Amino acid sequence: MKGTIFVTGTDTGVGKTHAACALIRALRGQGLKVGAMKPIASGCEHTADGLRNDDALALIAATGRPLAYADVNPYAFEPPIAPHLAAAAVGVDIDLAVLDAAHARLAADCELLVVEGAGGWRVPLSAQAAHAGYAGWVAGHGWPVLLVVGLRLGCLNHALLTAESIVRRVPLVGWIANRLPPEQPAWRDNVATLTQQLPAPLLGCLPPDGDAAAAIDGSAVLRALCGA
Repeated sequence: MKGTIFVTGTDTGVGKTHAACALIRALRGQGLKVGAMKPIASGCEHTADGLRNDDALALIAATGRPLAYADVNPYAFEPPIAPHLAAAAVGVDIDLAVLDAAHARLAADCELLVVEGAGGWRVPLSAQAAHAGYAGWVAGHGWPVLLVVGLRLGCLNHALLTAESIVRRVPLVGWIANRLPPEQPAWRDNVATLTQQLPAPLLGCLPPDGDAAAAIDGSAVLRALCGA
């Protein structure tokens, strides 16, 4: 197959990168050549090679391939704040054409490209109301979305509201539950509730430790993508 899947979350800190890396490894286990992209990253550190983001580096490592960092993470910002605020702090306008060009280069060299967003689904990329945020950029391409739900207090409301917004724009092909520490006493009940109410299948429940990739059904992910 050939395509892109966009990984978003119910909020920041819910484990999008953890889930995206597990997803990449699970898809590689299905025999696919997988690429990765973290289009915009804040909270980057200065290195001898320039600003680098731990999430972007983890995604590259998960692919097992020497991807060009500048393509994986075209916009890297030092302040650990919302993307449009981090960009404004250094006088940069986020250009969707730059993101599209990097995406095209990565997609040309893989069968499936996993693109991880920043924060949640509706995170803006500019202070201008008319500018497409992540949701608009993804919808413009029609990419299917996978939702990461961090199992913590408030996750039911956040997951249902996020899914409601996603399905208005693009296919929601599935969701992944991430068991965040400290573990919710009723996490199984929350997973059961979301399994009943979310309009997409549960594709994995990541443990707080151990092999996260093994917790994702790679074949189910491919079936969901083929049906999107």
